[in-house]
Amino acid sequence: MNREDQNVEESFLLYDRCGDNKIDCSQIGEVLRALGINPTEYEIKKMIKEIDPTGGKRVSFEEFYPMFQSLRDKHRKERRGEDEDYFLECFRVFDRSCNGLISAAELRHVLSSLGDKLNDEEVDALLVGFEDNQGQVYYEDFVRTVISG
Repeated sequence: MNREDQNVEESFLLYDRCGDNKIDCSQIGEVLRALGINPTEYEIKKMIKEIDPTGGKRVSFEEFYPMFQSLRDKHRKERRGEDEDYFLECFRVFDRSCNGLISAAELRHVLSSLGDKLNDEEVDALLVGFEDNQGQVYYEDFVRTVISG
């Protein structure tokens, strides 16, 4: 089990009130929120119904974890999409011609002077393969690649 999984299990077990390594279904939402996921009430009810259709059951970590993973991955994908939209909108400010390209020099300046400033080597590493022979960067490709990790 990796460290992240151990943290999830430790957090889960903090909600075990009976000492049987299980939680009440009614605590699933609390546990998810403690783990940094903010599910909708519908998502919580759906999870509970899948685990315990009749009500009153206590849930083990082994039952909880696959649903947690699924919900975590879904929320990460949604967040990645929101981040992508945000960054694309920011880059559009520099796209004076509205052609999807921005100056690599301008991008270098932004990356080295705003927010978490990158040094020249970090900027160079980040831009490898994105700058065309005219010193332009197609920013949609750049953003998608950077966000997808």
